[in-house]
Amino acid sequence: MTVKKVLCVDDSHTDLVNIQKIVIGTGRFVVTAANGKEAIEMTKSEKPDLIFMDVNMPDMDGFAATRALKKDPMTKDIPIVFVTSKDQKADKMWGQMQGGSGYVVKPYTPDDIVRFVNTL
Repeated sequence: MTVKKVLCVDDSHTDLVNIQKIVIGTGRFVVTAANGKEAIEMTKSEKPDLIFMDVNMPDMDGFAATRALKKDPMTKDIPIVFVTSKDQKADKMWGQMQGGSGYVVKPYTPDDIVRFVNTL
């Protein structure tokens, strides 16, 4: 699958802009959301090829949003990569159990993000 459109989800404006710049630098189109609820809405309306999802967010965290997206037949096949400061082994395992396709720990390098854009 070729990734053309990426949804970046983070409640931190600084982190959101940073990851957005990295993804745009790969030539992909980017849409954004600031929490899990917005992520679900944007996924359904924009149909991204890949989602970079923060975990700790208000209203609905990234794990809950991922569970909801993976239960929906229209969105279940979209790869979701968690981008979070939660770096414990249990967090990574939990992310995988929720349906995550990858896990990037903050602070990350541009290469950490680009690798997923190019391989998923």
